[in-house]
Amino acid sequence: MARPGTAPATMRAVSQDSAGAPDVLKIVETRRPEPGRGEILVRVHAAGVNPADWKTRQRGVLDGTPAPFTLGFDVSGVVEETGDGVTLFQPGDEVFGMPRFPHPAGAYAEYVTAPARHFAPRPRGLTHVESAALPLASLTAWQALVDTADVGPGQRVLVHAAAGGVGHVAVQIAKARGARVIGTASAGKHELLRSLGVDELVDYRTQDFAEAVRDVDVVLDPLGGAHCARSLRTLRRGGRLVSLLPPDDTFPYEEAEAAGVRAGFMLVEPDQQGLREITRLVEGGRLRVIADAVFPLEDAAASHTLGETGRTTGKIVLSVAS
Repeated sequence: MARPGTAPATMRAVSQDSAGAPDVLKIVETRRPEPGRGEILVRVHAAGVNPADWKTRQRGVLDGTPAPFTLGFDVSGVVEETGDGVTLFQPGDEVFGMPRFPHPAGAYAEYVTAPARHFAPRPRGLTHVESAALPLASLTAWQALVDTADVGPGQRVLVHAAAGGVGHVAVQIAKARGARVIGTASAGKHELLRSLGVDELVDYRTQDFAEAVRDVDVVLDPLGGAHCARSLRTLRRGGRLVSLLPPDDTFPYEEAEAAGVRAGFMLVEPDQQGLREITRLVEGGRLRVIADAVFPLEDAAASHTLGETGRTTGKIVLSVAS
């Protein structure tokens, strides 16, 4: 039997009617969604902001559907209602997750619905803002480094954009797996990355990582383009390059094969077990998340403006409910 709550019939959400600059993002009053069978309704307390969001805003198309739509995938909040068949959660439970990705989740809103198993209990000791910064970045890093590359003790792992949303989590996951971690980042972020456990640092503004780094087992590349081909030079034979951006015509499949390197693209998926593994690291003191900037929901446009500078450390988060 479904467990109803007391949620209002309408809610505030951020919507866009067309492709464009950040100012196309507007607050609207819209109908609150209803949880279907196997789903939960979550009152959103905070929503993460990701590069996928501002790239989608620029295109004006989400999962093949043109605007209007509501962006956002990262959620931390409280279960308000449960649909038929849900046994994992009940109203009042605090949860976090990356629901429905890569299909629309509509996290820039006061409420979201999604399958219950797209969520996990919120990590103890984290605020909703910190929890909302985790799901997409941490699941991406976990699925790339653990599920795809099977990083283990003694391996050498190169993480590009190591101070970014995915990067700063990835370096900690690699360290927790016993790897030696090399990170690329501007010099001003090196002190932070050392505090997160990075063993070697390359200032991409003054050094060529493809010359400075050799014999790594795994490269995690969230940047794509020329970085992929140049990263092959850092890998030992038998190593693995995991790209987080869809490959284009320049992706170096043939070069990788000639070098004896496995190279490919990985798309993150909703994953409750992965969220639970991330939670164990957080609660065990082996992973901390950095929320670089927090904006209220009505300032979603400003959050995108900041994100598009490419100069943030960690994640940007929208605070939705107090």
